[in-house]
Amino acid sequence: MHSLRIVVVNPDAIDDGASDPAFEAQAERGKALRIGLLQAGYNIIASLPADLYLPERIAQLQPDMIIVDAESDARDVLEHVVIATRDARRPIVLFTEDAKKSSMEAAMAAGVSAYVVAGLQAERIKPVLEVALARFNQEQKLRTELSDTKLKLAERKIVERAKGLLMQRHNMSEQDAYQKLRRLAMDKNLKLAEVAQRIIDAADLLG
Repeated sequence: MHSLRIVVVNPDAIDDGASDPAFEAQAERGKALRIGLLQAGYNIIASLPADLYLPERIAQLQPDMIIVDAESDARDVLEHVVIATRDARRPIVLFTEDAKKSSMEAAMAAGVSAYVVAGLQAERIKPVLEVALARFNQEQKLRTELSDTKLKLAERKIVERAKGLLMQRHNMSEQDAYQKLRRLAMDKNLKLAEVAQRIIDAADLLG
């Protein structure tokens, strides 16, 4: 497997030039995280601020995973990250000092794959990211299965409606109407639902 291409989003790392203990502590956290990622063999392709350009930059970089390093309240930055990954979902891992249950629940609801409080030891990073990736892949699989199920249900409804129209207009039995749909689909090399939709569209046009 190729080395994961990671974008680190660090909303707190803004140096205003003053000697700020909070900034220095955050800088150390960020440094420890980056060292841990590199030691674990990950490829950090960019370290970005959480600003209005974040969605555009993530779209350009196409990372495999996004890591958010936020000391405290990360709701604003998560909003930016979620917007940035709305069309192309990616695993998001949040490293934070915020242990509040409400913050954790909000982050997970927003689409975070792993919420890690404190403890940026290098040896913890790899297993955390592997679990986050596995969880993300499982969720994607479930989403795909759910989407496929919904599509099949929608197609079934279309076929049922088309069958009903054929039965009504041509005084057919349900079995005969279904067989007619199947023959039309085979003749036109179309899916059953596509033929059914055409029959419905024609019926709507004719009134």
